[in-house]
Amino acid sequence: MHTHDLSEWRHEHVFDRGNARAESGTRLVVWLTALTMAAEIAAGWFYNSMALLADGFHMSTHALAIGLSAFAYAAARRHAGDDRFAFGTWKIEVLGGFTSAVLLLAVAALMLAGSVERLLSPEPIAYGEAIAVAALGLVVNIASAFILGKAHRHDHGHAHEHLAHEQSAHEHDGHEHLHGDDPHHHEDLNLKSAYLHVVTDAATSVLAIIALLGGWLWGWAWLDPLMGIFGAAFVALWAKGLIVQTGKVLLDREMDHPVVDGIRRAVETNGRDSGTSIVDLHVWRVGRSAYSCALTAVTNDATLTADTVRGWMSAHTDVAHSTIEIHVRAWHPAAR
Repeated sequence: MHTHDLSEWRHEHVFDRGNARAESGTRLVVWLTALTMAAEIAAGWFYNSMALLADGFHMSTHALAIGLSAFAYAAARRHAGDDRFAFGTWKIEVLGGFTSAVLLLAVAALMLAGSVERLLSPEPIAYGEAIAVAALGLVVNIASAFILGKAHRHDHGHAHEHLAHEQSAHEHDGHEHLHGDDPHHHEDLNLKSAYLHVVTDAATSVLAIIALLGGWLWGWAWLDPLMGIFGAAFVALWAKGLIVQTGKVLLDREMDHPVVDGIRRAVETNGRDSGTSIVDLHVWRVGRSAYSCALTAVTNDATLTADTVRGWMSAHTDVAHSTIEIHVRAWHPAAR
């Protein structure tokens, strides 16, 4: 089995049945989240609850992020056959996630400022009504998590089948299974991101309910803005993680990924007898579990070809496309 041809990879991986299921689920969750977000923000202003406002604003970022995920699926499907996208449209979701994370930091700052202001200048809160709206948000989050979780489990099962198929193929071909990854390596990161969004939003809803109950039952009015501050910190931490994760992909900072060592080991182990070694290697991600690489190798074997090197890398199915340059050492007798 040889390293996948780029056109073959695009046909197999740009859009499949798992993506269709995920797209349908994310689109439904976007509408649920947007409607609940509007209700929570309106109720937070009307009932003077910073915790409820924090939850609503936090949910708005999730609505945006999940909406971008749904858009990414739609774009991948719509442009799957467009050769102008050299490596498909996967990075649309990454760019959307980065934009969402930047907006998320701005929202966290506004939440923090509003909560501190409310902590210093308390205002009366209609606790009963605010709790009812927060509980509604929690129910919607749980329902959304169930919808996306179902698609996520389907994708996870597909990853198990894909890994088993790869291992069987490698054993049949007599190759070592180089990347040694578990099924999580083949997960749909776009779907996983949307799923984590609704789960963390559910946690924020719980904080809001606790704060409102504390103020209603024991008169702890300070608990509401305090939970708003905690919510802001929670949102900021989520934003930071998302910026690091998406920025890493957008800037092609993947040279510390295990796939890089796998490629180098495959070439230099198989080319040991011919004195073949890699002198220049660049690897970058082009899909959720696919990479492209450009490498330059030096060798003592004047008959060594790029196809031979691709054969050495064939067990590393993460590599969807490779550009290989070979230089023969001039001083070696085989090069004369």
